[in-house]
Amino acid sequence: VRLSQMIDPYADPELSAAFAQAEHELAGRGRLLIRKSGTEPVIRVMVEGETQQHVDQLANQLADLIRSRALVA
Repeated sequence: VRLSQMIDPYADPELSAAFAQAEHELAGRGRLLIRKSGTEPVIRVMVEGETQQHVDQLANQLADLIRSRALVA
């Protein structure tokens, strides 16, 4: 997710709650990695799971939420 300015996604309670919910939803059947770039205003969203459809849906949902919350910051 490319942003106009870097935010800490884990400092935002709404984002942290969404990440926790996604991890719960994957519950041992996949994994989630959210990480800030160290060199550019980018937050990387990686989702692994059982089906491509579910992975795409979850990754896009989280990316959209990160974008919307970055506009608030």
